[in-house]
Amino acid sequence: MTPSARAPRSLVWAGAVVFAVAVGLVLLMVVQPSAASSSGSGASGAVPAESSADVGFARDMSVHHQQAVEMAFIVRDRTDDEDVRRLAYDIINTQANQRGMMLGWLETWDRPKSSDRPPMEWMGHPVTPSDGSLMPGMATDTQLNTLRAAEGRDAEVLFLRLMTVHHRAGADMAEAAAGAAGTEEIRSLASGMDRAQLSEITLMADMLKARGAKP
Repeated sequence: MTPSARAPRSLVWAGAVVFAVAVGLVLLMVVQPSAASSSGSGASGAVPAESSADVGFARDMSVHHQQAVEMAFIVRDRTDDEDVRRLAYDIINTQANQRGMMLGWLETWDRPKSSDRPPMEWMGHPVTPSDGSLMPGMATDTQLNTLRAAEGRDAEVLFLRLMTVHHRAGADMAEAAAGAAGTEEIRSLASGMDRAQLSEITLMADMLKARGAKP
């Protein structure tokens, strides 16, 4: 066989090798993330159980964060005070992002994003608030409506008071999750939340004092 006849076969063989390598790389990229995501990146490599602190915290704190973002949007439109509006923007951006992360982990773990079980059951003391709120620290519908109707300083003071209570309960929940969670994702996120919300509680106390109001 002449060299000119062998050349096409060489090209075909080389093309086949390149194709096989490419397919292998694609499969590797597909399989590895799937394995990592199904493990939840926990130390044991297992998806967190439905009753785990990881799942309970991600679910409860997502609800908690959702209301914090809602209150921040309300006060943003009820005052022109730059300090309060800046705090509101920080809460909106930070907590909306964290909520997205937690809902994403629940999706990855194939766990429901809502449950008919009592809030904070994963903490060992399930709670059903008597004031009509969804869980400790959260504002009631009446309080939210009052915030919507307020303006200026009244809106600022009410927002700072409601958010202080909201943050205290959130920090308690985050501290519990940081100590009980099995995945590094939840432990790290919860620890950061705890520090950040305690810092904002101090900030809001100063802001209330500057407006002649008490927490």
